[in-house]
Amino acid sequence: MKDLSDYRKSYDKSELLEATIPEDPINLFNRWFHEVEDFGGVDEVNAMTVSTIGLDGFPRSRVVLLKKFNEEGFVFFTNYNSEKGKAIAANPNICLSFFWSSMERQVIIKGRAQKTSDSVSDGYFDSRPDGSKLGALVSNQSQVIPSRDFLENSLKELEQKYQGKIIPRPDFWGGYLVVPFEVEFWQGRPNRLHDRIQYKLQDDYSWEIKRVAP
Repeated sequence: MKDLSDYRKSYDKSELLEATIPEDPINLFNRWFHEVEDFGGVDEVNAMTVSTIGLDGFPRSRVVLLKKFNEEGFVFFTNYNSEKGKAIAANPNICLSFFWSSMERQVIIKGRAQKTSDSVSDGYFDSRPDGSKLGALVSNQSQVIPSRDFLENSLKELEQKYQGKIIPRPDFWGGYLVVPFEVEFWQGRPNRLHDRIQYKLQDDYSWEIKRVAP
């Protein structure tokens, strides 16, 4: 067994103080997102971990790409028939998390997922390259397939079928809007005394802000 007890790092790049944060977590997320983007050192700033409770009762996490965010919540796109899609249909309570190591920051979002409108899903699908559109059509995500060749041959067939034609969005593919009810911001600090600020949505749609121990 490899011993990792000596893997240590000092966190000292920033701080998170109540005096400098907005009343709304979306505004703070927007600030952090662009600060990380400007700072650099992250290949995909919009990469996030989506965690669901599977039909087998076990939690399941996977990395997907955030495609939109605003005051309503956070949007990503996927195959509705995938494992994550089936899990969300059974239990829409999910968790999103971002880890931006370049600035020693993490954001954890608890929320409820709901399908976006057809117009939102159509708009994003239409913006994708043709290869990505065909990839969505050809892949029965999370289903067992006989081989890699099967997947590539299926793609070639679709390339021929839709050559010079509009590629339609399949009805099993689209977006989810995750409406947050709790958002935690974590900023690494020296001596493991990290800053953790939690926003919790109240009945009147205001946000209660609390500091919690690291």
